[in-house]
Amino acid sequence: MKKFCFPKENHLKNQVNYCCFILIAVVFMVNNSYAQQPVDYVNPFIGTSNYGATNPGAIAPRGMVSVSPFNVAGAPNLPHEKDSRWLSNPYVYENTFLTGFSHVNLSGVGCPDLGVILTMPTTGKLETDYLKYGSTYSNEVAKAGYYSNTIDKYNIKVESTASIRTGISKYHFPQGQSNILINLGVGLTNEEGGMLKIVSDTEVEGIRNVGSFCYYKPEESYPVYFVAKFSKPADETGVWKKPKKQNGLEGQWMGYNGKTRLYKNYKKEVLGDSIGSYFTYHFKKPTTVEVKIGVSYISIANARENLKKETQNFSFDEINKSTNAQWNNLLSKIEVEGGTKDDKTIFYTALYHTLIHPNTLNDYNGEYPSMTKRETKTTKGKRFTVFSLWDTYRSLHSLMSLIYPKQQSDMVKSMLNIYDESGWLPKWELNATETTTMVGDPAGIILADTYLRGIKDFDVKKAYEAMRKSATQLENNPLRPGIKDYLQKGYLTTTTTKSGSVSTTQEYNITDFAIAQLAKELGKTDDYKVFSKRSTSYRNLFDKEFNLLRPKNYDGSWFTPFNPNTGANFEKNLGFIEGNSWQYTFMVSHDVKELMRLMGGKKSFVKQLDKVFDNKQFDMANEPDIIYPYLYNYAKGYEWKTQDRVSSLIKEYFTNKPAGLPGNDDTGTMSAWLIYSMMGIYPSSPAEPLYAITSPVFDKVTIHLDNRYYKNDTLVITSNASENKNNKKHIQSIYMNGKKYRSYFISHDKLVNGKTLKIILK
Repeated sequence: MKKFCFPKENHLKNQVNYCCFILIAVVFMVNNSYAQQPVDYVNPFIGTSNYGATNPGAIAPRGMVSVSPFNVAGAPNLPHEKDSRWLSNPYVYENTFLTGFSHVNLSGVGCPDLGVILTMPTTGKLETDYLKYGSTYSNEVAKAGYYSNTIDKYNIKVESTASIRTGISKYHFPQGQSNILINLGVGLTNEEGGMLKIVSDTEVEGIRNVGSFCYYKPEESYPVYFVAKFSKPADETGVWKKPKKQNGLEGQWMGYNGKTRLYKNYKKEVLGDSIGSYFTYHFKKPTTVEVKIGVSYISIANARENLKKETQNFSFDEINKSTNAQWNNLLSKIEVEGGTKDDKTIFYTALYHTLIHPNTLNDYNGEYPSMTKRETKTTKGKRFTVFSLWDTYRSLHSLMSLIYPKQQSDMVKSMLNIYDESGWLPKWELNATETTTMVGDPAGIILADTYLRGIKDFDVKKAYEAMRKSATQLENNPLRPGIKDYLQKGYLTTTTTKSGSVSTTQEYNITDFAIAQLAKELGKTDDYKVFSKRSTSYRNLFDKEFNLLRPKNYDGSWFTPFNPNTGANFEKNLGFIEGNSWQYTFMVSHDVKELMRLMGGKKSFVKQLDKVFDNKQFDMANEPDIIYPYLYNYAKGYEWKTQDRVSSLIKEYFTNKPAGLPGNDDTGTMSAWLIYSMMGIYPSSPAEPLYAITSPVFDKVTIHLDNRYYKNDTLVITSNASENKNNKKHIQSIYMNGKKYRSYFISHDKLVNGKTLKIILK
């Protein structure tokens, strides 16, 4: 691969560095224009249906900004309208009514937030009501770092791309009056409030309030700052404001009550909930206007600097090509051969989705808002945000450790910075707020797992201190509610928590297992013994009557009546969060052999695990379940069932279609599962650097290892998948570095320190 001279991510950045990157990126694209590159297989429409919650908008890798079409507002989009149901994405593939392009968005999350700073180009008489100026659209094109469509009502072609902190759009207007609107009154977030100020006939600045992810912690709402610059001066500018209608007696005296107010050529700040700005042009011939919007979570001044440093003197096409090259450089860390075109498309799109979140929080100058107080701090490296850790500890972060270890190291350092600032590790952190969404204490799992995979360039002493604090502090512990019962009884009860007593116990067990493994590595023998014992306390909740886990009451009696099927499809359940006993019992991959013994041995274990799949209890979109097809590898002689289950799940749930994800991508978690599974390996136990082996989809997978962390340049996984004419996907034999390998598990060290893993299928 060619080397790129990326601009430095600190206050010493300069334009020469970025210019160097642009030049080489363009050369790279020209030299490779005739060869199919990994980036060419990315289909951003995958996951935009079936509640995958991705969007096809333009974004740079780990970008703060994305320019997404916004089509979830207004009755024409029912039933997928943002206020009519629980909808967490700015775009749904089936929807037809476009109301603009949002500039800060989330990908693959389960709760609504952000989706704000909407721009919309129109023609003709100025209209500020999005239900009236909204339009159908056509000719959609989406690529990595690029999105385009045609707005039917106005015959305007829109093209968008992005740098890390700036969205860049081109609006191709016909002859006549044209308008560019920025609407702060519409958004995916349910928070309100904003400010707009026209700076000149080519610039507008503002603030939009966002927050309350999953409707938790509304007191932690926060501002997003932006600056928008236009390539051509407007003939007329202004702002609008639509106040709430007054229903009291005074409203009878207000002729303007609840009506939109236009402020033509107004140059002062306008504040409100439903506000916007317009830039109007009178073109004598078809004309293109370029709009650049820089964003910051610190200040308008930083948003302006982000815009200037990342886009000044560069054309739309140059920025688009450089962003595309950045994507290709990262995606090319894994090269696959064999398989179909669709196989490559779903694989590289999945890898693309894993490179969106966690994403950048710090500005170009290194400034970012700290946790808790949102004080301005400065980093010399990268401060990441969007840590959906209940989801991502299972697959995404171990994948980052393998493929992008420097990124993973920076993510761990960001998590430790959060600990410094707030006193606690993150749980579900979003833009320097702790949403406390979902359960468990997942950060420690990732810290331990990262270190045990050989990524040790972070303060492990601090990491261990932080992990241990969350596992031992009895009072005011936000990461482990119910910790007193957990330590005294070994489990949470139906009294301890109103829901999820069993599954939360399991989550605490997994983190305690992670602490034990790191303690062992660091020579902390006493802690290793304590936390190892704590990690298996779920055994107290195993009920032989059902051969499943079951909630207990505070007095130690079984919760009655108990139906192990209750809890699926978000049905409330005292024992389990977003699932039932079938969907959680096997979530003890760190203690599978003991679970097997509790169930009556290997055959009973396999029979019970089969029921999860055969009785349609398995949920591919539910995180606790995604390890289950790999658990057959623990039952000697039944490994073929892992191979069958994984191959079947890939075929059923992951396709080259908008509905090509099984459900919510959960910030790349499902995509990471797919990447691993198609390569033929999977991390079988969090905080235990071990991979289960299954049948690969490709003939050859070449992973370009980072020699800052691994001694070899490449790891190659080969198979005869394409030669398998009878479509049999069972493993006949495995070879490591040419020698027969007799296990269906392989350690991380052995894998990365080897050269080739060969899997022969029959």
